Amino acid sequence: MKKWLFLCLSVIAFNATTIAQFNENPVMNRENEDKKLLNWGYYLGLNQLDFKFDYKEDKPDILVSKTFGFNVGLIGEVRINEFLDIRLEPGLNYATRTLGFPGFSSERDAIREVKSTYINFPLLLKASTRRIGNWKPFIIGGGAMSLNLGSNESSLDDNSGGTFRMTKWVYNYELGFGIDFYLEYFKFSPSIRGVFALTDELIRDNNPDSNWTGNIDAMRTRGIFINFTFE
Repeated sequence: MKKWLFLCLSVIAFNATTIAQFNENPVMNRENEDKKLLNWGYYLGLNQLDFKFDYKEDKPDILVSKTFGFNVGLIGEVRINEFLDIRLEPGLNYATRTLGFPGFSSERDAIREVKSTYINFPLLLKASTRRIGNWKPFIIGGGAMSLNLGSNESSLDDNSGGTFRMTKWVYNYELGFGIDFYLEYFKFSPSIRGVFALTDELIRDNNPDSNWTGNIDAMRTRGIFINFTFE
């Protein structure tokens, strides 16, 4: 993940530096792009989600193995003024996390693969600087609610039957930064965001002393999104 972050930051920094140094008086692309009241677009991206566990007792931690997932969605933006916009970014986020529970001798009991497909509904505030030639840095943040289609919340089986259960609805917040690049035919905006769940997502096993969930006080998603926006 560090390599991906470094690569994305390097690309953003290189483009910003190149524009600043070699295009002091550039031909302005899409000069009226930010003057419209409403703006539309879509995004594609990558994610890497993790779990943050809070425990009741000091016992060995649950291990989380992370993989890259993907994001795709739409953008609806309302302009407030030159520097502020409100954005609704409904989308789909897919991720897989593998949990390793301590204290088991068999892999069947110790390993749980958690595949999550979230339908995400974030409402965000985007704060930008003044436009500099054909680029403009911004920060973005806000709240979101997500529907986890792979939660297994309604399942009667629990971990004793091989089923790991989570809540269907998750409430979280996002914080990030990026740069708008004004190209000839569209605006391209790479961004990096941190995503942090506010609510406990774990559905406990039927047995309160379960070796899987008995020691977990709370389990919350956290992760990083790298999005590429086209408007």
